[in-house]
Amino acid sequence: MKDFKDKVAVVTGGASGIGKALVKAFVGVGMKVVIGDVEEPVLKATCEELGDAVSGVVSDPASVQALADYTFETHGACHVLCNNAGVSAPNLDVWETEPSDFAWVHGVNVAGVAHGIQSFVPRMIESGEEGYVLNTSSGDGGISPLAQQVVYASSKAAVSTMTECLAAQLVGRGTNLRAAIFYPSGGMLDTGIWTTKRNRPAELARTKQVDASQETTFDDFMEGAKKAGFDMPVQDLDELAQFVLDGIRNEDFVIMIGRETMEATLVERAKKLARGECPIELEHMGLS
Repeated sequence: MKDFKDKVAVVTGGASGIGKALVKAFVGVGMKVVIGDVEEPVLKATCEELGDAVSGVVSDPASVQALADYTFETHGACHVLCNNAGVSAPNLDVWETEPSDFAWVHGVNVAGVAHGIQSFVPRMIESGEEGYVLNTSSGDGGISPLAQQVVYASSKAAVSTMTECLAAQLVGRGTNLRAAIFYPSGGMLDTGIWTTKRNRPAELARTKQVDASQETTFDDFMEGAKKAGFDMPVQDLDELAQFVLDGIRNEDFVIMIGRETMEATLVERAKKLARGECPIELEHMGLS
């Protein structure tokens, strides 16, 4: 997709963070944007600034269907679909997690992507127009999972696999759509993912409290890294969104700053797996 002017984009989780940066980038190239988000006050403010808005929860298929209905009824099309909404859970050993951790995180991160595809892609294909589906994953799971982030990492591994299958199907069926995995990258990211428990539904609340050290804000993390002697680069979100635009223009399947660096990681993982070994470096996780 080379020409964005007057095309229509939909961004879930688009009221803040990376989602809002994507919305700003799309508006900047002349697109009409529909924003889906669960946080109504923030959504309203972003809508007034940048585009249409529909409040909803991506883990609910009816809610995503309503977002699709609004988009097609109002704008007649969707050319770029960004399944971007995501949440995280506390860093815990698997046996210390609760069913609600997986129900919430996988409900948003995995089912939310599936719901977006199911609600939008058939109509995008039927239109015959050129289109793009961008699914937000993470290097933590999609490339190299962190052991202590098992709930989040497993959800993002699923998103990467789902997108790979989707991309092959869209090409194999001769459609005019393409799909891409978006790995937010380039440095530390100051987004709402650090504090997503603010949006955790009461019915999916944990029954046991976790140690405060298992949940930290972006500022707390950066301060801790600084005290430990680490200089952590921070990626500007607007620059990241411009990088995404270039990736869509180029029809890249993987959109990631510095993606060439994943080769060494994946090769080493493959070698360990082929030897029958767990590829996670335990010493890097503080587990040995």
